[in-house]
Amino acid sequence: MKALILVGGLGTRLRPLTLSTPKPLVEFANKPMILHQIEALKAAGVTEIVLAINHQQPEVMLNFVKEYEKKLEMKITFSQETEPLGTAGPLALARDKLVDEESSEPFFVLNSDIICEYPLLEMIEFHKTHGAEASIMVTKVDDPSKYGVVVTEEEEEASARVESFVEKPKHFVGDKINAGIYLLNPSVLDRIELRKTSIEKEIFPRIASEKKLYAMVLPGFWMDIGQPKDYITGQRMYLDSLRKKASEELVTGDHIVGNVLVDETAVIGEGCLIGPDVVIGPGCVIESGVRLLSCTVMRGALIKKDAFVSDSIVGWDSTVGRSARVVNISVLGKDGNVPDHMLCSESKVDDSV
Repeated sequence: MKALILVGGLGTRLRPLTLSTPKPLVEFANKPMILHQIEALKAAGVTEIVLAINHQQPEVMLNFVKEYEKKLEMKITFSQETEPLGTAGPLALARDKLVDEESSEPFFVLNSDIICEYPLLEMIEFHKTHGAEASIMVTKVDDPSKYGVVVTEEEEEASARVESFVEKPKHFVGDKINAGIYLLNPSVLDRIELRKTSIEKEIFPRIASEKKLYAMVLPGFWMDIGQPKDYITGQRMYLDSLRKKASEELVTGDHIVGNVLVDETAVIGEGCLIGPDVVIGPGCVIESGVRLLSCTVMRGALIKKDAFVSDSIVGWDSTVGRSARVVNISVLGKDGNVPDHMLCSESKVDDSV
């Protein structure tokens, strides 16, 4: 079975992290975002993955592929745009990589910056049971007016045929939105031209009009982690899910509160209070008296004595000075530096402030 992951885009919402690292390779819970998806696809029986990248993706993506092809024993290839093709055009570009002429097996398509529990095996069964040409995963939200809403026939609570799509509705038409996970028959590719095309606004509505598009409600949590505030929210959801499914991966101790994930190579000093909802990466040093709350501290970062970090992302090899405060969705990029005693609030820091 095959899959395509849409990894285009410049990652501007996660700057300055994406100034040095492609967004799909930015760590989430101590592994590259895209690796969460690749591992889930492998567990669902996928053996070949196509990464749809844009013309500005750097060589570091190639190094990632070489490393994880070997580790995971999967075939991972690129399909590279020479110009922006939207969310459907990359499928047409990768057609020869996705479809074997003698096979009619469906393939997965995923957006690269979503995090959830990836119920992909259940989606395969759903797709077969409904005889769909295309199946999409949808998730329920509290305020659907901010999104494009997927309007369905209410056959069952967990699944229904898609009737239409309504962009940012002013009146309530439903509470399900596109979760960015699809399972498509090869025939869908016959509907897509090799040009800039939207799968959500052009392709799916046509399939829905023919009553061949079905929506499966995603169980569990879901978040688009492509911007800092949602990254932090998604991390909280992910750690809560980890507590329920694999609690042994979380750390405990007198200095730990709630769900905390710490790489075994990190060093934490005395008198710290860590958590809830904290991730600490490889090689990090957390000096004594530090308070960390709802934040990520990435590989090689140094948090000096008595510092406070909350609701923020501390990037690779960054330093938070003694008694400094990093709060309110601040983001430190690679080698960022917050001097001693300084307040960093709602800031994006590259190499100095």
